[in-house]
Order: sequence, then C-alpha cells, then structure tokens
Amino acid sequence: MKRKESCKTCRRLGEKLFLKGEKCLSPKCVLIKKNYPPGARGKRKKGSLTEYGANLQEAQKIRNWYGITKTQFKNYVEETLASHGKVKDLSEFLIQKLEKRLDNIVFRLGFASSRQGARQMVSHGHFLVNGRPVDIPSIELKVGDKISLKESAKKKTMFKNLSLTIKKYEVPAWLKLDKEKLEGELVREPTLQEIQLPAEVSSVFEFYSK
Repeated sequence: MKRKESCKTCRRLGEKLFLKGEKCLSPKCVLIKKNYPPGARGKRKKGSLTEYGANLQEAQKIRNWYGITKTQFKNYVEETLASHGKVKDLSEFLIQKLEKRLDNIVFRLGFASSRQGARQMVSHGHFLVNGRPVDIPSIELKVGDKISLKESAKKKTMFKNLSLTIKKYEVPAWLKLDKEKLEGELVREPTLQEIQLPAEVSSVFEFYSK
C-alpha cells in the first residue's frame, strides 16, 4: 500500500489504523488535519450507513489494520466460520490467526514501525524462524516458535539503530523479546481482550455471512 493511499484509507474509514508507523502517532498524522473522507464530497455531512454498509466498513477497518488483501481476509474469515462448533470464540480465533502471521509478529516485536514495513522485511529474507530463513509474510507461527534477525541483516541501514530504539519498547504479553540477541518468541495465544482493535469483529462475520 502506497503512503498516500494508506492515509486515504484511514480518512475514508474514519479511523486511525496506524498504517504509517511513527507518523501516525505524531501531529503530522493526516487524520488530525483532515478528519473527513477524501474527495470533493469529503466535507459534506455523511448520511447514516445501512446495516450492510456498516458491517462492510468494520470489515475493511480490520482488513486494512492487518494490511492484507481482500482475498486473504475472506479466506481467514471462511476458515474461521468453518470452525464453528470446534472453537470457543470465533472472533478470538480469527484475530489469533491474524496476530500469528509472521509479518504481524515482526511488527509486534518492534522490529518494524508498521505492518507494511514488517512485511517488506520478511519478504526480503531478513528473518529466521526457529533458525531457518523464511520469506513468507503470511506464514502462521505456533506457540514456542522463535523469530530472530539474521546476522547479515543487522548490518543493513534499516536495522542500524534497532538495538537502541527497541530498548524502550514493550512487547505484548503473549510475546517475549531478548533485546540483546534481537530474538523474539511466541509464548502463548493472544486473547481478544488484549488486542485493541479499531472495529467490532462480530460485524465481519455478519458481512461475510450475507
């Protein structure tokens, strides 16, 4: 997703999705200055959404939050719906699968300032999973899996100051990070309550069940 497009996505959905990393936390965030949809009609008073439109918007928020394609997201939802009766909480099951993607874990560990950046890092082969090189951002990790930065990657410009910036970073409770070795581990499944999502997950199922 291009930089300008990522800002337009947040404006269109009316939600800060943190698609550009640190800039989203600064006064430079476009949503602060332009808190209305892009386009000539953006400043006009918005009409109320239909139930379908509201559910679509919630689904788009979560899909863009994780930065995946429509097809990928639909596949995750369909897999989750197929697990009905086998899992305790469908909403939590879906979010756990998205949270355990390698690109998301790299982002959550603080190795990248955005999921988009994390995805590029993984695609370029900068990380190891359990000591083996992996370049597939969508690979789903399991509890106990360890993620580490390649020794050769540590010399690259993008990781030059990582050891310093990561010192003050606090990882989520379901992850463990060795800040000296730059090695992380998925220690348990995250819970839905721990993930501060920008949308209501149940609306996603309502949308895809139509």
